[in-house]
Amino acid sequence: MPTAMITGANRGIGLELLRQYAQQGWRVLGTCRNPETASAAQALADAHDSVSLHALDVTDAAAVAALAVSLDSSRIDVLVLNAGVMSPGANTLGELDASAFLHVLEVNVVAPAICAQAFRRHVATSERRIIVGMGSYLGSIASNNEGGLYSYRSAKAGLHAIMRSLSVDLRDEGVTAIAMHPGWVQTDMGGPDASLSTEASVAGILRVIDGLKPGDSGRLLTYAGEELPW
Repeated sequence: MPTAMITGANRGIGLELLRQYAQQGWRVLGTCRNPETASAAQALADAHDSVSLHALDVTDAAAVAALAVSLDSSRIDVLVLNAGVMSPGANTLGELDASAFLHVLEVNVVAPAICAQAFRRHVATSERRIIVGMGSYLGSIASNNEGGLYSYRSAKAGLHAIMRSLSVDLRDEGVTAIAMHPGWVQTDMGGPDASLSTEASVAGILRVIDGLKPGDSGRLLTYAGEELPW
């Protein structure tokens, strides 16, 4: 049975990844800060013996390291670095707040790097050996013609750079590392006017992941399998 690990699995895209992987018969390790209040994720865990939830604040490096040790015997075929935030206090020029900006960078950039570092061996010793960072079209510098969204754009561009470096540094271990744009999705972050349901986005993401080849490592792909410019 293949294993997927998903950070930020309590809502939105992370929750739907948890659901669809479970439906496909995978063993799924979901993380979130407070599993006891993550009722939808907990319901999935109760309904599927293959799903487990683990308390994790991705910004707590010691907690990340401890979870990696506790899962030492687990081989993770697909690691999805999904946890992320957007702060309204760090997106508009003239209204930027330094602490809010730093929090966005900590969650969206530093935490994925620390998680990839902690679970590197778990992935490299698995059969599929895939790491996916949940990036965004908004982190594509070449595509930025609208400005604004300073912290979020910066954070996703930083995450893209991390995934690119992982693709180089883990090449000899056979790991495929990509950044993934999930589309504009109807989540708490994307809002109700977004063009894509979580179900459709995640179905596309899983199709792309399932079709990945080593030569895809280091690319920024969309849920539809298209490549975006950095």
